[in-house]
Amino acid sequence: KHVKAELREQLAGLSESRLRIHLGQALSRCGRMDWAIQKATELGAAEITPIVSERCEVRLKDERADKRLTHWRQIAICACEQCGRSVIPTIYPPTSLHDWLAIEAELKLVLHPIAEALSEHEPPGTLAILIGPEGGLSDAEIGQARLSGFKPARLGPRILRTETAPVAALSVAQQLWGDF
Repeated sequence: KHVKAELREQLAGLSESRLRIHLGQALSRCGRMDWAIQKATELGAAEITPIVSERCEVRLKDERADKRLTHWRQIAICACEQCGRSVIPTIYPPTSLHDWLAIEAELKLVLHPIAEALSEHEPPGTLAILIGPEGGLSDAEIGQARLSGFKPARLGPRILRTETAPVAALSVAQQLWGDF
């Protein structure tokens, strides 16, 4: 009924990326959100906020939102174990796009197919990346993001799915300015 433990050795974990990334990921259906959180954790995101936008097909209420948040945090823990990361990213409760746009970061980007390439931006220390839902962000939401200091950026000539975009964006950002 009782267990006693004694710590004898502390093992150093992997150092965190010098690029602190906050991912704003629009809520998506089924396992797509789980997959995006898992991969964002493996790719070094420091913070992840599920975003409720105009075209989101997922709506979470009270108890269900709490259960999903607990589930996503467990996914992040498992992803850290898989990749050897010793710092679990902060996963915030779902928030409205309007509220999330007030975030502070040296560079704030919204993925958009008609924009300059990610590589055209100056290297930041902190980065906020906004990924839209299936169907993308509305023109009004893109305008709102721009008014909040977000710069449109594209990854290439193709439009990526909502669960693929964070993997590509974080990989490119880590290659350009982080620890890849």
